[in-house]
Amino acid sequence: MGDAVRLDVWLDVACLFKTRSEAKRACEGGKVEVNGQPAKPNRTVREGDRLRISRPYGRHQAVIVRIVLDQHVKKAEARALYDDVTPTPTAEEIERRRMERIYRAAALAAGRPDRRRRRELRRLKESG
Repeated sequence: MGDAVRLDVWLDVACLFKTRSEAKRACEGGKVEVNGQPAKPNRTVREGDRLRISRPYGRHQAVIVRIVLDQHVKKAEARALYDDVTPTPTAEEIERRRMERIYRAAALAAGRPDRRRRRELRRLKESG
């Protein structure tokens, strides 16, 4: 257990990303903020730091670092390394996500939609 560790290493150890290289790419792509500032993968993380991670489809995850480790632990134990303070989604956000899932599923299942199908999907998406 150390006083500070690289951000990409800690994100991997805390199981917030599958691999360190995936965490590194997210940091380089501006998807991770530490204490409100965009963070590079080599930035050091300390206890009490507040992280904001951008996830796919416009979602964000907010965590506060509790324990700093650089060695892998079991996934169940890794959840003790941080406090997840992500606000619960509102009812309209949940409905919007549901509609996006339906839209993506319809787009994948039907292949490329024709003009009529695109209009139907657009109407469905705009009404929700």
